[in-house]
Amino acid sequence: MSYQKRVADINRIYEEKSQLGLSNREIWQRFVYPQWGVCERAFYGILKASVDPKNDIPQDEMSLFSDEDYEK
Repeated sequence: MSYQKRVADINRIYEEKSQLGLSNREIWQRFVYPQWGVCERAFYGILKASVDPKNDIPQDEMSLFSDEDYEK
């Protein structure tokens, strides 16, 4: 479950920030690394994993974690 949550959250961050025109590296440096502590290579692996249907989390389980838990 924790890996699935990480994949979903990093993918959400990526989608939000890429729409603003930020580069992948900037998204990783400014938003993903400080929150999740994953290296850049892992970041790209997680983005690739996010398209795998086995990583989908049911909506009711996503509510276990709120975005407020991660905002600092």
